[in-house]
Amino acid sequence: MPLALPKTRKEIKQIQSGRKKIALQRARLSKFHEHRLKNINENKLDDPDEWLKIPLLTKEELRGIPPSKFFSEFCHGPMDQVAELWRSGGSTGIPLFYPRTFDDLPYCILSFARNLIAPTLGNKDTAHISFPLGIHPVGHVYARACQQKGIGVNWAGSGASTPSSLQIDLLDRLKPTVWMGMSSFGIHLANMAEEQGIDLVNGSVDTILCSAEAISTSKRAKIKRMWGAEVWDGFGMTEAGMMGGESEAHDGFHIWTDMFLIEVIDLETGIPVKEGDEGGLVVTPLFTNNCTPFIRWSSGDIVTYKEHGETEGPLSVFPVIQHAHRTVGFFKIRGVNINHQELEDLLFDNNELVDFKAEMITEKSLEHLVIYIEVIHSGNPISLTQKITKNIKNTFEITPRVAILERGSLAKEFESSVKAPRFVDKRE
Repeated sequence: MPLALPKTRKEIKQIQSGRKKIALQRARLSKFHEHRLKNINENKLDDPDEWLKIPLLTKEELRGIPPSKFFSEFCHGPMDQVAELWRSGGSTGIPLFYPRTFDDLPYCILSFARNLIAPTLGNKDTAHISFPLGIHPVGHVYARACQQKGIGVNWAGSGASTPSSLQIDLLDRLKPTVWMGMSSFGIHLANMAEEQGIDLVNGSVDTILCSAEAISTSKRAKIKRMWGAEVWDGFGMTEAGMMGGESEAHDGFHIWTDMFLIEVIDLETGIPVKEGDEGGLVVTPLFTNNCTPFIRWSSGDIVTYKEHGETEGPLSVFPVIQHAHRTVGFFKIRGVNINHQELEDLLFDNNELVDFKAEMITEKSLEHLVIYIEVIHSGNPISLTQKITKNIKNTFEITPRVAILERGSLAKEFESSVKAPRFVDKRE
């Protein structure tokens, strides 16, 4: 491995001190940063006041670069050093593609491999990977990280590349001990497995690794209940790598601060917030920056920071962040904001619910929220409909329409999607 797991925070500070200077030097090679960084003293970066002189890099600034000029104006380093391209994770505008060099890759893979530590995964395990494979890096980088650790891999990909029915058959026949994929797809597979009479709860999978989607307490409990497996979440971004993951305490994401320098700041003043207070997450990759100069990148995440998590295990050397909320989507109906994550949490709290889809529609010039649900075979559709209607009205002050679907309807609809489209705005 290119970088051993640090044993002390002093060791991390020493790494950060040396790599901040390199990060600044590399950023200065970019035409985009040429004038932004000219007055920064690279020999005083351990002085917080000097470091804070580096202006934040925002998504708005990045979107302001024409995609056709992104490589020439923002990136640095010749293209013959590029090993692969990672698609940006943003959903607005034209996606950008971030070059990863041959020097970047060992650290990219290491950042993913560290999420295999806390679940104690190794050569005793085999993994079925249902993350998308291709320009979204999470699937293929996790696969390579597993193989470096002696973990056998079935590169299934999402339902778009390997149909869900076939994935369920492979899970049943090949008996992997680990399933990796987006949390929504895990629910989707579990629903289809139940329809096919395959018992995942008593199956071979005892560990689930998710990423790329927020997992609420209710969603985690639902996945654990449907699979009979421990759920572990990871936090990453294509601008940097897999930045952190959970310990056995599941109390937030331990950030690999020897690889990624983070700050949590007041976005209005730019000043670091107190421990435990909400602030904007700012990231500086310390090793995966050989071509993409993300320095003081304002990621759009709102988080809280804890210096120490609850674990006493190997991840205890790293601090913990918890998401207060991400800049996630929401419906605005009749002046009321309905946060997608809050609505999903409310619905998945119902054990009789199999799955759902929420739609905003316009009917006779009036806006309506429609919730489509599937109910377990032993459930009571009428009482569940009444409960959901009441809970949404009490929580969001909006009375929804609730429609019951036949089992399997949403599975068919979600099959070809990378992320299950549970929230759809059809308003005119």
